[in-house]
Amino acid sequence: MNRAAAPAEAEPLASAPAQGSAVPLALYVHMPWCVRKCPYCDFNSHQLKSAAPPGSYIDALIHDLDTELPWLAGRKIETVFFGGGTPSLFAPEEFARLLEALRQRMDLDDDAEITMEANPGTIERGRFAGYRDAGINRVSLGAQSFAPRALQRLGRIHTAEDTHRAVEELRAAGIRNFNLDLMFALPEQDLDEALADVRTATALEPAHISYYQLTLEPGTVFHTRPPPLPDEDAAWAIQTECQQHLAAHGFVQYEVSAYAQAGARCRHNLNYWLFGDYVGLGAGAHGKLTLGLPDRILRTAKPKQPRDYQERLAASLDSKCGEREFIAAADLPFEFMLNALRLNDGFALSDFEHRTGLSVSLLEPKLRQADDRGLLEVTARGWRPTELGRRFLNDLQGSFLA
Repeated sequence: MNRAAAPAEAEPLASAPAQGSAVPLALYVHMPWCVRKCPYCDFNSHQLKSAAPPGSYIDALIHDLDTELPWLAGRKIETVFFGGGTPSLFAPEEFARLLEALRQRMDLDDDAEITMEANPGTIERGRFAGYRDAGINRVSLGAQSFAPRALQRLGRIHTAEDTHRAVEELRAAGIRNFNLDLMFALPEQDLDEALADVRTATALEPAHISYYQLTLEPGTVFHTRPPPLPDEDAAWAIQTECQQHLAAHGFVQYEVSAYAQAGARCRHNLNYWLFGDYVGLGAGAHGKLTLGLPDRILRTAKPKQPRDYQERLAASLDSKCGEREFIAAADLPFEFMLNALRLNDGFALSDFEHRTGLSVSLLEPKLRQADDRGLLEVTARGWRPTELGRRFLNDLQGSFLA
C-alpha cells in the first residue's frame, strides 16, 4: 500500500542519481469507454452511451498533460500506451491531435514504441492505416478466444472472424508489430479447446502474445456470479501444454503472461516491470515519477469517473487533478520486487539500486531466504525466479513486504 513518506529506515545508496532523469519515462493514456462492459473486467471502463466518445476528452487529456509538465522538465518519453476501455473507439484524427500536442510539449523519442489497444469488433475497414499515419506503430488486439461459445460467455462483442479480419487490416496497413491478448481456463474450457485457441493465435503470426488465466476479480459480474471454471490441476495442465506450443513456434516467455518473438518484447510493459517512471493521463490513470531518491518517488492517481475527471480539469478546481503521495522508502524493496519478480530473467542488482536509491544489501537476507526455499536463483547480473518461484509467485513477492 502506498503512503506518505516517513523517515527512511532503509539505507540510502550514496551514488544514486538525485533526480529522475536517469530513470526511463513512459506515458500511459487511459481511454475509458467500451461498447459493453465484459463480466470479467475490473478495469476502469464505462459503457459508451453515444455513437462515439466525446471529442472533449482529447482536450481534457491535453490539459492533463499540461498540469504534469512542471514535474517533467528535461525528461524524454520513450514509450506511449493507449489503454482502456477501448481506445479504438476514438478516430485516428483524435490520436494524431493528441500525439502532436505531446510532441509540441515534450521530447518524444524518435524510436518511441506507441501502442494502441483495439477491440476486433470496433475496427472499420481501412482504419488501421489512419492509426498508422497518426503515429501508432504497435497494436494490441483483444482476441481473448476464437471459440464462439467462449466469446459469448466472456461477453465479447466480436467474433473470431472479426479478429482474423483485424489482423488482415493490420498487415494491409504495414503494422506487423502487434500483440494478441488470449485467455485460458475459461468457463468449461478443456485442454483441446485451449490448444485450439493457441494454435489459431500462432497461425496468425503476431509478434507478441499475452496469454493469461481468467481470474474472478472483486467487483465484477463473474465474481458475484462465478461461472464454472476448470479446477486448479486442469488450469495448470492447460497452461503448461499451451506454453510448450508457444515455445515451439518461437514465442519466448519473458514475463508471467507475456510471450514474444525475437526483438518484440513490449518495451512499455518492461518499463513498468523494472520500476521505471510513467506519466498517467486520463480518467483513473496512475503514474509514478522519480523526483529524488530514495524518498521522493511520487505515485499519482486521476479521478476514475470520466465526467468528474473532465469537470475538475475544466474548472481548474485541482491543478494537479487527482491524488499524489510519496512512497515510503521502507516500502521500496517490495514495490520494486512486486514487478521485477514477474520477469523470467529477473532483475539486475544495479537496476534495484538506480531505481530506488537504496543499497542492495537491504535485500540480501530475504534473497538468501528465497534461495534456500528454492524460489530464487543467482544470475550473472542479479537474481531471477526459479520454475518453482514462478509457480508460487504470490508467496515469493509477499516475502519482500516491509
